[in-house]
Amino acid sequence: MQNKGAIRLVAIMFALVSAYQLFFTVKTAQVEKDAREYAQGNKLKEVMYLDSIATKPVYNFFWIKEFTYRDCKEREINLGLDLKGGMNVILEVSVVDVVRSLSNYSNDATFNKAIEVARKRQVSDGQANFVSLFGQAFQELDPNAQLAAIFNTIELKDKVNFSSTNQEVLNVIRQEAESAISNSFNILRNRIDKFGVTQPNIQRLGNSGRILVELPGVKDPERVRKLLQGTANLEFWETYDNTELVQQLYAANDKIKEINEAKKALETKKDSVVESPQNKTAPQLAPQNEADQALSLIEQLESDSTAVDTTMGANLANDFPLFSVLQPRFSRDNQPLPGAAIGIAHFKDTNKVNDYLALPQVKALFPRNLKLLWGVKAIDTEEQFYELYAIKVTSRDGRAALEGDVITNARKEYAQGRGDAEVSMSMNAEGAKVWARLTGNNVGRAIAIVLDNYVYSAPNVNQEIKGGRSSITGGFTVTEAEDLANILKSGKMPAPAKIEQETIVGPSLGQEAIQKGLWSFVIAFVIVLLFMIFYYSSAGFAANLALITNVFFIMGVLASLGAVLTLPGIAGIVLTIGMAVDANVLIFERIREELAAGKGIKLAIKDGYGNAYSAIIDSNLTTLITAFILGYFGKGPIHGFAITLGIGILSSLFSAIFITRFVFERTLAKNKEPKFATKISEGFLKNTKIDFLGKRKIFYAISSVLVLISIGSLATRGLNQSIDFTGGRTYVIRFNEPVNTVDVQSALMAELGTTPEVKTYGEANQVKITTKYLVDAEMAPEADMAMATEHLTGDNPDVDDVVEVKLFTALKKGKFLSEELSFKEFISEYRMSSEKVGPTIAGDIKRSAVYSVVFALIAIFLYILFRFRNWQYGMGAVVALIHDVIIILGLYSLTYSIMPFSMSVDQAFIAAILTVVGYSINDTVVVFDRIREYLLLYSKRDRKDILNVSLNSTLSRTFMTSLTTFLVLLTIFIFGGEVIRGFVFAILVGIVVGTYSSLFVATPVVYDTMRRSEKKKR
Repeated sequence: MQNKGAIRLVAIMFALVSAYQLFFTVKTAQVEKDAREYAQGNKLKEVMYLDSIATKPVYNFFWIKEFTYRDCKEREINLGLDLKGGMNVILEVSVVDVVRSLSNYSNDATFNKAIEVARKRQVSDGQANFVSLFGQAFQELDPNAQLAAIFNTIELKDKVNFSSTNQEVLNVIRQEAESAISNSFNILRNRIDKFGVTQPNIQRLGNSGRILVELPGVKDPERVRKLLQGTANLEFWETYDNTELVQQLYAANDKIKEINEAKKALETKKDSVVESPQNKTAPQLAPQNEADQALSLIEQLESDSTAVDTTMGANLANDFPLFSVLQPRFSRDNQPLPGAAIGIAHFKDTNKVNDYLALPQVKALFPRNLKLLWGVKAIDTEEQFYELYAIKVTSRDGRAALEGDVITNARKEYAQGRGDAEVSMSMNAEGAKVWARLTGNNVGRAIAIVLDNYVYSAPNVNQEIKGGRSSITGGFTVTEAEDLANILKSGKMPAPAKIEQETIVGPSLGQEAIQKGLWSFVIAFVIVLLFMIFYYSSAGFAANLALITNVFFIMGVLASLGAVLTLPGIAGIVLTIGMAVDANVLIFERIREELAAGKGIKLAIKDGYGNAYSAIIDSNLTTLITAFILGYFGKGPIHGFAITLGIGILSSLFSAIFITRFVFERTLAKNKEPKFATKISEGFLKNTKIDFLGKRKIFYAISSVLVLISIGSLATRGLNQSIDFTGGRTYVIRFNEPVNTVDVQSALMAELGTTPEVKTYGEANQVKITTKYLVDAEMAPEADMAMATEHLTGDNPDVDDVVEVKLFTALKKGKFLSEELSFKEFISEYRMSSEKVGPTIAGDIKRSAVYSVVFALIAIFLYILFRFRNWQYGMGAVVALIHDVIIILGLYSLTYSIMPFSMSVDQAFIAAILTVVGYSINDTVVVFDRIREYLLLYSKRDRKDILNVSLNSTLSRTFMTSLTTFLVLLTIFIFGGEVIRGFVFAILVGIVVGTYSSLFVATPVVYDTMRRSEKKKR
């Protein structure tokens, strides 16, 4: 092997980098284990412990660099929501509402008709740009109509005039729509940052108006839905100056100290009253007075607060309880600093500050119109400390002096002469009048810009501002100026984002998925290791070393990429193990052939590797093509499956080709000979002389019957399409006792008025409920909303909350739940998971599924055409793949109503189909590669004989690869759990069908098409 030193260096570097990346995950796990031991089951103490060390070094990398717990957490391997539980939401900003708003809700008939036409077209193609569809529809309805006449509004007067062309107006609309989506994204990001979720993920999905939000560990979906779908509320408030409230802050500190001392005195009194063994009469206590009420409030805040004193010691905290958690804003010469901020607190202390200042006795010390709000951004580089602002309420109804809907535009600019970034803001006529009065009354004071009850900026007013145009300065960076401009523009958002797809996985189901996924991984791995030793003797040990190295590399790459490990991702790794064996099998079988030809061990190893390279590369590249297509079209867990599969293919190539070769050369250097067979496997499937092509018509007939049965079933029974393709809702409910699915269905039908699908999901006490009830409704019926309000915390439940309450009510009426069970307990303990897919998303998923399969077939055909320079090879491969896909679809169509596990056709099923496509073509390409080799070697022999010899010579490899992969998948199927069983079953069937087609369909089709082409040439 040439360049051994370079390859060894690459392997060592790769291993070191993988170890470096994986150690962050190990260190994070150690810290979190310490936190659990410290907390002893108290979740609050565990969170406090982790918060307290978030910015402290926990990992010293060879004394070169220190990493904090937060650094390690950001670099660890992330688990998907299907493994750790949580909420996954796709929201969509209504571009339709944005366009209507930009037109000031025009009544123009052509405009409104074009909106409706564009909406219908977008339903059929959710990825299409709505503004483009609207422009096309408007042009079709009236070619002479001018959009400028509709969009020349006061808000757009700087961008649209009467001479603007339709295309220019559409460009402006497109920019404004993009701005609205960006604003929504920024608002959601800030809301989520304040929600207190560990490692949230929020990202835009391409150029659509959709936003993906992942919130691990969420236990209150109702609150999250309100948080995500709430309308942005931008406000401008007058403020108090810090100098005006200094005395009140001191008085508040003294009052809190007084309350604390009273509490301690009461506790001392309680401790002195010890029950006498002779006298069991309860001690007499004085009637509760105002001080006692204050004590109960303090007890409540201390039990609720997650604060830990961080700024001062315990002794100072006794004398200055408020100032120990809220640092007053004073200069170095002990003078109060001007400005609207009255104090600074560590983020862990903000709850305690809130509770202290909310005490009635403390509130009475401050002006009645004072409102306290926190700043949205930390003021220090480590993002630990936040400012508290004093807002002045000047209206009788408690509303802000000015609201954000008056803003017509805001943008980042650069200050003349200084180069600093600043924000330019303009308002409509109504807003300009109020703004002039507001700024005129507050010259020299701050105006707070507030969104969602957080202060984003509090600039000082230098002079009265007339005309509605203002410039906000403050030494902003470019990014800060852009963020503030976006926040200001969010005040004119026409509509909130709407949840189009939602998935909730309970923590218990996630933990079960982790356990079953890991067990399936371990068992499959051990089976493969033992099987390789059993079949290939000492060479099997080299293959096993390559497999272990392969898994190590895969995990290291996943960690370095910040990839998310999902349950399908674990399946992808396990499947990679099975497919990684294929490269070793190809090499070992070629070496065995060379040994059988009489070559010495060194030459046999050299030629075996050399002759196997083309087959290995071709077969793995075709699988990599399907992984790439799946990664491009797949979403969520399926995307994770594609990522791990792709990484695994590349890693297994390196491990199989170089690691095993290195082991063999080291063995030979010690004058030892590796063995490539045991006594049992030595002659297995050798020198077979099966006439595959002579019997091809029999197999054509068998395949034709199977395909016709499949097509007939698809035409009559169809497929059990999941909500991924039809839209709807699913719920996995776990009861205390086994239930009858028919009885559950009847109870739900009586309450919902529609017939849901109810199936046993795993154990007999767990069911999966699928329904389309209110899936595309904007609002639930009033009666349902009224009923839902009785069980929910809010007064205005959304449709998703209503459906969950209806589900709960139906199951309770059907006696499947106890009468004492509350809705909150039902959601947290009985509902294992739920999912919602809106009609638009479902249409997009269906299109993506079709595109992914079609593109995979086209890509594979083109690759084989390129590699083999013969269209007949491509035709044979594609015919075999279509054959495989139709038979798998047919089997699912025939058996979905009788199988004891879910046979729904969803995104995971499409991933399985593409995996089968990749695996089947892998088998086929190996045979084609041998045919190409033999056609060159034995050009004078009959083609039929050559093709038969090629099939027979690769039979042992085909059998071995299929068997190992089948065993791996069977292990996942048995031990992997219900969530992934249907997905794995499709691949299991595909392995069998794909192996059959590569032997009995692909090569015979190549043979027949070649014969026909030659006859035509004659």
